[in-house]
Amino acid sequence: MVAQALLKAYAQVRRHLDTPTTYRLLDLSLHGLAELGRRGVLELGGNRLPVEVRRGVAYTGSGLLAHTLDIFIPGPRPGQAQTHGRRPAVLYLHGGAFVAFSKDTHWPIGMLLAAQGYLVFNVNYRLAPAHPFPAALEDVCAAFGWVVEHLADYGGDPARLALAGESAGANLATGLVVCACYKRPEPYARAVFDLGVRPTAVLPACGLLQVSNCERLLALEPCPGWVRGLVEMVRTYYPGRASAAESGELADPLVLLERNITPRRPLPPFFIPVGLSDPLLGDSQRLAAALARQGVPCTVRYYAGEQHAFHTMLWRRSARLCWREMYAFLRQHL
Repeated sequence: MVAQALLKAYAQVRRHLDTPTTYRLLDLSLHGLAELGRRGVLELGGNRLPVEVRRGVAYTGSGLLAHTLDIFIPGPRPGQAQTHGRRPAVLYLHGGAFVAFSKDTHWPIGMLLAAQGYLVFNVNYRLAPAHPFPAALEDVCAAFGWVVEHLADYGGDPARLALAGESAGANLATGLVVCACYKRPEPYARAVFDLGVRPTAVLPACGLLQVSNCERLLALEPCPGWVRGLVEMVRTYYPGRASAAESGELADPLVLLERNITPRRPLPPFFIPVGLSDPLLGDSQRLAAALARQGVPCTVRYYAGEQHAFHTMLWRRSARLCWREMYAFLRQHL
């Protein structure tokens, strides 16, 4: 909802604040301002169904807050008894340039999806610079394994599980589906593949899908200051072991898919929403083209005049349209 504004602010203040303080300000700002999304959630159907929220459920035994998730469990429709049928589920991965934000900043998205009848798992993961690549992807792979194991315990249907995320979260969601459909050498990727569960659908919104060449964003004319700040954050703090050729491939899921290698399991349908004024527009366009070459069902939606993560600005007409189209995609495939 306010991620773009905060990234712009970061670009302005980063030269005057030490790095830990800057991260802290970013997180505190968005955690506080996320509460302002409550009205937009309600207006977008966030009260369509009653929702039970179970917070801070551990998906590993590490004891870290970063290794927890929130579960949004939709209740019955008003006037209806609780049913015992299995619900479709969504695993959601927040954005934040791999260095900021959390499941708590993105609670409105969990609420919106759950109020439409989806069982939602809203996931925390470790952040850079303390935990560079591949920590975040290792974590979401572990979370996926936990969700697959426990989905039925919360009334979910393992045959109807979607992955979703925005910006950095879209990178992780795309990397996760690569792990599920391609037999990879990385232990965390192999663990996902060996589960034998293919996600039913993927919704990577406004994704930062290639981190090995963030400099391509600096060539944009004009290049906004907040984009430069984003590029500096990602390229300085996230890559970690991604500098090694094979071990870093999954940091760039877009590049892997552009190689047009046949997966062991068919890739699921994708829904790719992005604003036409988003500096990351090119990554979404390249992803759509790569999927088309493989014959993967792909729905791409471009929103005129909209910037990065516009769909979180729930008061905007385009954001509401985007959510309606995401709901329609989920109904079709889940």
